Amino acid sequence: MSRLGISDLSVRLGDKRVLDNITAQFRTGEVTTIIGPNGAGKSTLLTCLAGLRKPDSGVVQFDGVDIASIPARARAQRLGYLPQIAEVAWGIDVRTLVGLGRIPFTSARGLAAEDQRAVDDALEQSNITAFAARNVTSLSGGERARALLARVLAGKPQWILADEPFAGLDPAHQLDTAALFRTLAREGRGVVVTLHDLHTALRMSDRVLVLGEGHILADGTPAEALAPEILTRAYGLETRFWDGATGPLIEIVGRRA
Repeated sequence: MSRLGISDLSVRLGDKRVLDNITAQFRTGEVTTIIGPNGAGKSTLLTCLAGLRKPDSGVVQFDGVDIASIPARARAQRLGYLPQIAEVAWGIDVRTLVGLGRIPFTSARGLAAEDQRAVDDALEQSNITAFAARNVTSLSGGERARALLARVLAGKPQWILADEPFAGLDPAHQLDTAALFRTLAREGRGVVVTLHDLHTALRMSDRVLVLGEGHILADGTPAEALAPEILTRAYGLETRFWDGATGPLIEIVGRRA
């Protein structure tokens, strides 16, 4: 089992310490969701886990090794990062975009047969094979988000770190993507996502980590971490659980007076 962890991690953005001496461990085989109010440091934590941001203090470790000491190419072969902003710099076709996910594995000669098979798998997993030949600039926001996820999956990383991966997706594709993340975790990969949707966090996650006030307010099963008292502290909301047709749901009653 691979492990990704942070120890005594602190990050300051301007005059605000968004993460204040936090410690947590993440494991393969699980979907871990990070939630918290705007500005709580969710995206910042994810970029630290991906080795893309150096914390002001503390350490990020990948299987016991300081992630800063791992060469960028080797790190990219193991950690797939999906940013929140779905931007594409060039007007290329979708298949070429997805193929960029194989760069950490390729030589100057381009994509080999194994790389092409990985691209095919990623297109199928993201349900975008039908528009693989389309120019990325012609895609809707949701289609582009799925293409960028496919680029990450093409690298077949051991870890998928996804920042707001459901933004822009319609409800059907949100369900498809949540099911895909669950499948990847069952196959032995680690999946860490940031979300705002409490219902999705409750239904999709093996584990939920709640950030707020620069600290980890809760870290446990969805039922534990999304308990009403935790959500009151994190968001100032009054909530309650209720049983829906397909499982538990969170009702947001309103703001706590």
